[in-house]
Amino acid sequence: MCSTGGDQGSDPEREARPDDDRAYSALQEDSLEDLYENAPCGYLSTLPDGRIIKVNTTLLNWLGRKRGDLVGRRTFSDLLTVGGRLYHETHFAPLLRMQGEISGIALEMRTADGSRLPVLVTSTVRTGTDGQPLLIRTTVFHARDRRAYEEELLRARQESERERRRLQQLATTLQATLLPPTLADVPGLDVAAHYHIASVDEVGGDFYDLFPLAAGTWGLFLGDVCGKGAEAAAVTSLARYTLRAAAVYDPDPVAVLGNLNTVLNHEYNGTDPRFCTVIFGLLTSDGGQGGFRITLASGGHPPALLLRADGTADYLPTPGGQLIGVLPDAHIATTTFRLDPGDTLLLHTDGLTEAHTSRRGDRFGDDALLDLGRALAPTTARHTIAAIRDVLDSLGTGVDDDTALLAVHVPRPDRADRPRGSRAAAATGPST
Repeated sequence: MCSTGGDQGSDPEREARPDDDRAYSALQEDSLEDLYENAPCGYLSTLPDGRIIKVNTTLLNWLGRKRGDLVGRRTFSDLLTVGGRLYHETHFAPLLRMQGEISGIALEMRTADGSRLPVLVTSTVRTGTDGQPLLIRTTVFHARDRRAYEEELLRARQESERERRRLQQLATTLQATLLPPTLADVPGLDVAAHYHIASVDEVGGDFYDLFPLAAGTWGLFLGDVCGKGAEAAAVTSLARYTLRAAAVYDPDPVAVLGNLNTVLNHEYNGTDPRFCTVIFGLLTSDGGQGGFRITLASGGHPPALLLRADGTADYLPTPGGQLIGVLPDAHIATTTFRLDPGDTLLLHTDGLTEAHTSRRGDRFGDDALLDLGRALAPTTARHTIAAIRDVLDSLGTGVDDDTALLAVHVPRPDRADRPRGSRAAAATGPST
């Protein structure tokens, strides 16, 4: 049924409107003086010389002072701490005179009881028709809560920095345990190694070693575990000790990498598979001829670089070697050669060749490393490592993965080995 005009239902919004109108009218009639005196921020006005001529109740309450103690008796700088007063006189006031306005300056005011009140201050110069300053109007915002918040942020940042340094130290210590403290002293062989850390915040997965086996034979290896951090470190540790133990049991390079493949495939074949690339070598002294016979086996690792005594350099072919730990029976690629007096063998991980150069999107690459080797040959293990360290340093942040280097060299008995300095300098380029 429809109700008649006299019986019409009430409109809640219409009934509420008169109260809203009255509240709005009351707001319009609010005293401007009261708005000034009890504003949520402090106000004060000073003459150009800084003498206070007006101050609102809000600021007086913050400072715990009486109006009669300030107006006509004190300057604005009198309300500041010693440090705040010095800053006001040397920076704040001169800038205000030059610019006519200065905003959001952090200062500290001294309250009646001697405590400090952190504030943010904004001041504007009011000028007359002749352009001369008449007075300075200043707004003061209470900043104690903000200061506490900033101090808390600072404490949190300092704590974060301490924790970061602690983790960096932990990562550095852990990284050191994954590398041999010293390499074996092999008669008739000079050895040099280097580990380039891309980030001090994470433990890398690169590793290398050179160690004695039976009389007249030595084993060497260099590898790269996928990933970084504690998980990669665990695999690195397992790989190092497995390689050494397997080589003692059966030094044949294919058997050594086969054993490592079996261990990794068995331990990490679940939801979090782990694998690595490895190159393992068996060195056998050639006795009176002053060289070494070397057999290298590669499981998916970048090929070794051979720098000959005659000035040539080439990669040693180990094609088709598969990643270690992925398949139950990985294919292992091998090559056998002689390391004669004056020759140098370089093993490296792909952090070097995959590093970004200054040209956007380009990488250092295998060809650039080969060119460097040809420029260096004939050279020594130490100078080879030094030249590559210069390259890594010149690439800077372009090296985003750790790089392990291991070089072995057979010295010439007739004369001291030395690198061809001019060609080496041309290849490495300027350092940055």
